[in-house]
Amino acid sequence: MGTVYPNLTMKPKNIILSLLLTVLILLAAKTSYAQVKTTITGVVVDSISQKLVDYITVNLKTNNNMSVKVAVTKPDGSFTFIGVQPGKYIITMVAVGYQKKNINIDVKQNTNLGAIIISPTSNNLKEVSIKADKPIVKQEIDRISYDLQADPESKVNSVLEMLRKVPYVSLDADDNILLKGNTSYKIFINGKPSSMMERDPKSILRSMPASTIQRIEIITIPPSKYDAEGLAGIINIITNKKVDEGYNGTLNANYRYPNGPGLGTSFTVKEGKLGINGYGGGSIYNIPQTDNLNTRVTTGSSPTNLVQQGNNSSDSRSAYFGTEISYEIDSLKLISAQFNINGNRSTGDSYQATLLTGPFIPSQNYNLTNASNGKGNGVDASVNYQLGFKANKNQLLTFSYRYYDYTNKSFAGLSSQTIPGYNQDNNAFFSEQTIQADYVQPLKKVNFEAGIKAIFRNNSSNFQYDTLNVVTGRYGLKPAFSNNFNNTQDILAAYNTWQYGGKGWGIKVGLRMEQTITDANFLSSASTVHQNYFNVVPSVAFNMDFKDRSGINFGYTQRLQRPGINRLNPFVDRSNPNFETSGNPNLGPTVINDFQLGYHISKKAQLNIGLTYDFAKSLVLLVSNFDPATNITNSTYQNIGKATGVGTNINFNYPITQKWNFSLNANMMYFWLTGEVDGVLQTNRFLTESISASTGYVLGNGWRATVSLNTNGRNPTGLQGSSNGWASTSYSINKEVVKNKLTFSAGMNNPFTKYRYNITETSGNDFTQNITNQVYFRSYRVSLNYSFGKLKSNIKKAKRGINNDDVAK
Repeated sequence: MGTVYPNLTMKPKNIILSLLLTVLILLAAKTSYAQVKTTITGVVVDSISQKLVDYITVNLKTNNNMSVKVAVTKPDGSFTFIGVQPGKYIITMVAVGYQKKNINIDVKQNTNLGAIIISPTSNNLKEVSIKADKPIVKQEIDRISYDLQADPESKVNSVLEMLRKVPYVSLDADDNILLKGNTSYKIFINGKPSSMMERDPKSILRSMPASTIQRIEIITIPPSKYDAEGLAGIINIITNKKVDEGYNGTLNANYRYPNGPGLGTSFTVKEGKLGINGYGGGSIYNIPQTDNLNTRVTTGSSPTNLVQQGNNSSDSRSAYFGTEISYEIDSLKLISAQFNINGNRSTGDSYQATLLTGPFIPSQNYNLTNASNGKGNGVDASVNYQLGFKANKNQLLTFSYRYYDYTNKSFAGLSSQTIPGYNQDNNAFFSEQTIQADYVQPLKKVNFEAGIKAIFRNNSSNFQYDTLNVVTGRYGLKPAFSNNFNNTQDILAAYNTWQYGGKGWGIKVGLRMEQTITDANFLSSASTVHQNYFNVVPSVAFNMDFKDRSGINFGYTQRLQRPGINRLNPFVDRSNPNFETSGNPNLGPTVINDFQLGYHISKKAQLNIGLTYDFAKSLVLLVSNFDPATNITNSTYQNIGKATGVGTNINFNYPITQKWNFSLNANMMYFWLTGEVDGVLQTNRFLTESISASTGYVLGNGWRATVSLNTNGRNPTGLQGSSNGWASTSYSINKEVVKNKLTFSAGMNNPFTKYRYNITETSGNDFTQNITNQVYFRSYRVSLNYSFGKLKSNIKKAKRGINNDDVAK
C-alpha cells in the first residue's frame, strides 16, 4: 500500500505541456485542409425602410436542411461565407421582428447574391422557435436554456460533462451537481420527475450521451404550478424532438478509459394520431484501485492522533429506459402516458490500516478489509388526459395520475484479525402516488392557470447490524444497532398563476399553498415523530426585451426544502469504526428567499449575466462531533444553519471567425454560514467559483477540434469544513464520417496528470480532520454517433402533467 502525497496544484511542467498542446491544435487548425473553394456574399435590406440590416442570422444549409455555416450580417448589412464546396444549398435568414426567408442557390463558383430583401413581421409573436437557427443560450421570463444540439461538444461528452457549460450549473470535485452553488434542487426529464433522478442522478447523467439530448433548461424562478421544493430551482432535461410523420433517432456508442463502455439512444415515431418517443442507455463505470489518507487530531483533556491509510476500488453498472406515448383522440381530446425504468449495481473492495495513539489511552493498531455491494431499482408511470374547448383551443383542463417507487439495498462486510468483524445491511424503499387537476384559461393578453394536487409518500428502511462471535464463528444480530423505520408524508397543494404579455415585456405572478403532514415510526424502539406545517409560497418573474436585441429580467420566489429519506433515515453507517454517520428523523423544512436579476444581449456575441441574492434560516447542515469516551466522530444532519449568499453567473459565446468560436460559463457565490455546534457559534465564510472555458475550430472536411479549461475553487461542506479547488484540461476532435448520419469523436482529459487529490478539511470544537482521496484524473474517450429517420409532422403532447419537485435528495 502506497502513502498518499497530496498535490494541490498542477506542476509547471504540466501547465507548459498543456499550453503547447493547445497551441499545436490551433496551429494545425489554421494550416490543415487548404483547398480551393468558393465564396458566397450578399447584402440584407429592409423591404420597407430600404435600410441595410445588421445582426441578421444567416444560415447556409444543405438541401436536407443540415446547417453547414452560420454568419451574422455586419453593420453595413453584408455577410460572407468563405470556403464553400460547390453544390446546391439553402440560405435561411432569421431575426426577431422579421419574417424568415429562404433562398435556394446552386454554387459552382464565387457567388454574389446582391441585395436580399427581408420583410418585417406584421404582428407580434409571443414565442419564436426555429430549428437550427436558435442561439445556444436562450433567456425566457422564468428560465434559461442551453441547446445541446447546437454545441458540437455534445457529440463526444456525456450530459454530466456538458452541464459544466450550462448557466448557473457547476460540478464539484466529486462530480456532484451544484445549481447556484447549492445541492438542493430537482432534476426533471421532459418537464416531469423521474425515479432515475431520485437515487443517483450523477451515475445516470454520466451514462447518458449528450447527443441524445435536445436542450437543458434551468428554471431559476419556478412558477407556482411547480412544487415549492428545491432551494436553487429546477434542472429540466429535454430528450424528445419535434417530430414529423415517420420516425427519427440517434444511437451513440462510447468508451472511456479507464472507466468502461457506454451506450445510449433516443427515438421518436409518429403514425397518424399516435406518437411515441423514448430514450435509453447504460454504462459500466469502473474505478481502479486508488489510495486514501484520513487524519484526525483531537484536543482537550485526552488528546489523540488518528492516522488511517488505505486503498479502494469499485465497479458499477447502470441502465435506464424511458418512453412517452401520445394519442390524439380528436382535435380537443388528448391522452398521454409515460413509463420509466432504471437500475444500478455496484461492488467495492477497500483496505484500511488504522493507528490511534494518545498519552492517556491504549494504542489501537488494526487493519480492516471491507467488501461492499449495493443495488437499486426504480420505476415510474403516469397518465394524463387533456380536454380542450371549442371556443378556445388554448383553454385546457387536464387530469393526471402518477406512481413511482425505487429501492436501495446496501451491504458492507468488514473483517479484521485484531477486532471482531461485523456486517451491516440496509434495505430502503420509497413510493409515491400523485393525483392532480390543472386548468388554463387565456383571457386576451392574460393567461390564467390554477390547479390542485395531492401527493402520498411512503418511506421505509430496515437496517440491521450483525457482529461476529469469535467463539462460534457465526454472526448474530445486535439489536441496539438495528431498527425498522417507516415514514409517511402527505402533501395537499393548490396554486394560481397569472401571466400578462405586453409589447416586448411580460410578467408572471403566482401563489402556492402547501400543507405537509409527516409521520415517522421506529418499530424497534417504539418511538414516533409527527410534523404538520403549512407554507404559502409566492413567486414573481418579469422580463423586458429591447430593440437592440438585449433584455432584462427580474424574479423573486420562496423555495422549500423538505428532508428526504436519506437525511431522515436514522440508519448508522459504521463501516469505519472511528467514524459514524446517520440521518435525523426530527429534521424540519427549510425556506429560502431568492432574488434574481439578469441581463442578456444577443448580437454577434451572446452574453447572459445573472445576479442572485439568497437568505435562509433553519438550514439543514451536516454536523460532526467528537466523543472522547469512544474516540468516535459522529456526524448527522441538523436544522441549525443561517445562510446568506450573493452570486453571479456569466455565460458568454462569441464567434471569433466563421470557423473559430469561444464560450465561457462562470459561476461565483459568496456564502455566510452561521450556526451553533455544541453550544458554540461557528461561522464559515468564503467565495466559491467555477469557470468553464472552451474554444473550437472547424478544420475542414468535416473535422472540428475543441480545447477546454475547467477550474473550481474551494467549496463549503457545511459549517465546519471545505474541499480544495482544482483545474483540468480537455481536448477533443470530431469527424463527420457519413454526412449528416455518422460522426466519430475522440478526446482526452488531463493527459499530463494521472491522479488528482480531493482534500476535505473539517474542524470542530475539539478536533480537526483531513481526508485525502486519490482519484483518476487522466482519461481518454472515443464515441460514435449515428442519426437516422424520416419525418413529416409534429407529435402532440399534453401541455400539463404531474411535476413533483419538492423533496431534497
